[in-house]
Amino acid sequence: MRFFIPLLFAGWIPAIMAVDAGVVLRPVANMYAKSSVDAGVVSQAIYGAHVRYLDKQPGWVKVKTPDDYEGWIEAAALRDLKEGEKAYATSGKVAAVESLFAHLYRENSVNKHQPLLTVPFETRLEVVAEPGAEGGRWLQVRLADDRPAWVQRGDLSFLNGPLEIDQVIGLARRFLGLPYTWGGTSSFGYDCSGFMQMLCRKRGVVIPRDAQPQAHWSGLTPVPRLNLRKGDLLYFGSGEQKITHTGMYIGGGEFISSTAHQRPVVRISRLDEEHWTRLFVCARRLK
Repeated sequence: MRFFIPLLFAGWIPAIMAVDAGVVLRPVANMYAKSSVDAGVVSQAIYGAHVRYLDKQPGWVKVKTPDDYEGWIEAAALRDLKEGEKAYATSGKVAAVESLFAHLYRENSVNKHQPLLTVPFETRLEVVAEPGAEGGRWLQVRLADDRPAWVQRGDLSFLNGPLEIDQVIGLARRFLGLPYTWGGTSSFGYDCSGFMQMLCRKRGVVIPRDAQPQAHWSGLTPVPRLNLRKGDLLYFGSGEQKITHTGMYIGGGEFISSTAHQRPVVRISRLDEEHWTRLFVCARRLK
C-alpha cells in the first residue's frame, strides 16, 4: 500500500522540529495581518500543518507556513512542539484526506458519538493501526494532540505521485459550489489563489500563495491567449501590477475558479464573458 504525502508539507519540515515551531490543532486556523481577530485574514493553515514561530504576543503567535506565508494565529489553535519531538505526520504510514471533508471519531462507528473533529481535504493523518483484512472500513490514527481517533478508509487517499492535467481538472470539478472565502486555503472555502495553489500542488508544484506573485513567479512561463491549453493559469485585474483574480483554463473557452463575482462559489466561467474579457491580464503555464 502506498501513502501519498502532499508536497506542501514535505518541503522544509525536518524529522525533528525545533522549539520555535508548532502544529495546528484546529480544522482550519485563520492567519491574520495583526494579532487581533478584528484584523484582516491573510491566509489559513489546516489541521496538522507545521508552522515556524516568528514572534509572540499574549494569546497570539506570528507564524510562517511551509509555503513561506506569514501571519498571526491564535495561540489556542496551536500546540508547541517540544525540542527533539518528531514532526507530526512526516514519517511512518501517513494518509491524506481525499474526501472534501472527513469526520474523525472516538471509535470505529458513525452512530455512537458525534465526530471529534471534521477536517478538510488534504489533511494528513498518522495511521497507527489497520485492523481487519486489507481494505477494511476503518483506520486508527493518532491526532496531532496525541489522541487516538478513527477514520473511514474511504475518506483517505493512498495514491502516489502528481496528477496529470485531466486528473487535476476532474479534481477541480469536485469543488464546484463550495463557498468563496477570502484568505481560504481549504475545502471549508478557498479564495482564488488558494484554490489554484492547491490544484498546482496536486500536480507536484508549490506555487506562491497570492495571485500577484503567482503571475510573476519564475516557475511559470507566459502563454498567449490564443495558445491556451488545459491546465494553464489565467490572471485577471486592472494591469500586470494589480492582479486580483486567478483561475485554471479547462478547455473549450472555459475556466474554473473560486470567485466572489456574482455568485461567490467555485464555479466554471467563460473567458469570453464581458466581465472576464475586460479584466484578463495574462496566462501562465507551469514549466
